[in-house]
Amino acid sequence: MTDLKHSPLHDRHRALGAKFAAFGGWEMPLEYAGGGVLAEHNAVRNTVGVFDVSHLGKATVRGAGAVEFVNSCLAGDLDKITAGQAQYTLCCDDATGGVVDDLIAYRFADDDVFLIPNAANTAEVVRRLAAAAPDGIEVTNRHEDYAIIAVQGPMSADLLARLGAPTRHGYMSFEQGTIGGRPLVVCRTGYTGEHGYELVVEAHYAGAVWDALVEEGADLAVRPAGLAARDTLRTEMGYPLHGQDLSMQISPVQARAGWAVGWKKPAFWGRDKLLAEKEAGPARRLWGLSAAGKGIPRPGMAVYVGEQQVGVVTSGTFSPTLKRGIGLALLDTAAGLDSGAEVEVDVRGRRAPMKVVKPPFVPSSVK
Repeated sequence: MTDLKHSPLHDRHRALGAKFAAFGGWEMPLEYAGGGVLAEHNAVRNTVGVFDVSHLGKATVRGAGAVEFVNSCLAGDLDKITAGQAQYTLCCDDATGGVVDDLIAYRFADDDVFLIPNAANTAEVVRRLAAAAPDGIEVTNRHEDYAIIAVQGPMSADLLARLGAPTRHGYMSFEQGTIGGRPLVVCRTGYTGEHGYELVVEAHYAGAVWDALVEEGADLAVRPAGLAARDTLRTEMGYPLHGQDLSMQISPVQARAGWAVGWKKPAFWGRDKLLAEKEAGPARRLWGLSAAGKGIPRPGMAVYVGEQQVGVVTSGTFSPTLKRGIGLALLDTAAGLDSGAEVEVDVRGRRAPMKVVKPPFVPSSVK
């Protein structure tokens, strides 16, 4: 993995006995020694976990009219938030309506927007925005300038408050603060379904901030958590992962992400295609699957009603909270399936019975 990029916290992960895997061109911790995925998942659901998600992209869009420009490109409506707030949004392809990436936009000011795309898609999102930017607006890839540390779980606010960081701001908003004198942005965002925060900090301060979180949180049972637990947590919430549940071939309408689209805006990339698909109704739609037995759905597995294939699994895992297999699947709307319908998934040649459900699989605690 010598050609993969490393987080500024890589040495700390190695010291903790992390098992590494490639994510979007970065070598990141999958899980840690001393408990693994189940212990890390349960820490986030019950106490507090800390994740290094520095592989996520970072980009700035600055200059007079930056918000207006971004709003004309990305699908979300930035006019619905004000300075100090964040918004989940989508970068869609203008010709097809497919999803180039899903990302978070942070509105610092009318002339200053900070974006956090997915790791593998950062360069492409920046390229598209830079190509469309008018004179006076600068789009800059800041991927390796900052680290991101996610602090997630019921005790996340307690941990950050001990360190003097701001914690009282509302969901999908952010404040600037410090930990140990190191400046950072504390965002009330996350990908776990729990009350939590994401800390954006300059890369050279990341180690000191990580150390402070781990040391101060010892009596709160804080646990470093890897990206495997991040996946089980987000799947329990039904949160989509780009490249699986959203992609250039899976539109926001199909993926039930239409809530993140500013349908009344006069312009955004992919608007005409998406409006047409919304009006006509998608040929397939994302649903949840809950296993009735021991089967665990995995991406790519076929979904059946009788001998008719009616869809394909896009994400799937064992739910540590529910103690059963769960997944997301694109199901043909023509099959007429709804919540409560019974289907079967081909799990390595064996039909596993599952029920169609509408996520989340566990209650959300983000607020």
